[in-house]
Amino acid sequence: MYNLPMDNSFFEDLNEIINEFKKQFGIESKKQGGGNMEKDIMGKLLLPAVLVVAVMLAFSAFFIVPPGEVAIKTRLGAIVDSYGEGMHFKLPFLEGVTKFSIQIQRANIKTQAFSKDLQTMNAHLVVNHRIEQGTAVSIFRNLGPNYVENIVDPAVQEVFKAIAARYSAERVISERNELVMEINKEVKERLTTKQIVVTDISVVDLDFTDQFLKAVEDKQVADQQAQMAGKLVEKAKRDAEQQIAKSRGEAEALRMQREQVTPALIELRKVDAQLKAIEKWNGVLPGYVGAGVPFISIEKGK
Repeated sequence: MYNLPMDNSFFEDLNEIINEFKKQFGIESKKQGGGNMEKDIMGKLLLPAVLVVAVMLAFSAFFIVPPGEVAIKTRLGAIVDSYGEGMHFKLPFLEGVTKFSIQIQRANIKTQAFSKDLQTMNAHLVVNHRIEQGTAVSIFRNLGPNYVENIVDPAVQEVFKAIAARYSAERVISERNELVMEINKEVKERLTTKQIVVTDISVVDLDFTDQFLKAVEDKQVADQQAQMAGKLVEKAKRDAEQQIAKSRGEAEALRMQREQVTPALIELRKVDAQLKAIEKWNGVLPGYVGAGVPFISIEKGK
């Protein structure tokens, strides 16, 4: 809420103080005419100082709340009220002002946790949060200005460590989105009871020990090699099955051919062979036949 306009009594009191100093050190010294010269000099030097102090007091009687902030005014340690953006009045030396941002703030939290299989994790979390103007007084009274260090930081660390202990290191890597979603849900529920609005939590960095990272890398290489070997075995099985199918097909073809061969077919094949031989004969008898017995040449016999 905004404060009421300032009363004119403050300026009236200020004018009375200035006039009193003028009477004491200025006007009266002149009326005495030939009085103490030191008092006259003292009055002339003190008057500007009093005016400077008065101006400073006048300016310290106001405070300005910029957009995106809320101010809590206290008087002698007691909370007066909260104030939104704008210029407001306060009593110098008696009232103090503490300002809170109601815009989204970023809290960087670094922590360490253990996974379900006792692997060490170093995490860097970013928590975006804010407070509402209507709850600023309650937060100031119950949590204080340092509510991020006192409330937000410990709550986020506790939730992260509890959830990380439910996951193995491999699951933390492979199911990182699910881990972040669980952290967001539990932290929002816990800080809502403290009147702190959490808009988003991000795990910007998550590191394991070098030994674990080396073991993960070796396992990935072994898995890739096993997958490659499995593919080669599958290919060999497919090739063998294809070869078996081909052999079975050839054997079946030979069997069918044997079933189709009959004595009449054999004789027919012989006749076909003789006819082809006659068609290719050029009319010249061979000089030798059988075991080297020569044909009798008719021309030589004559």
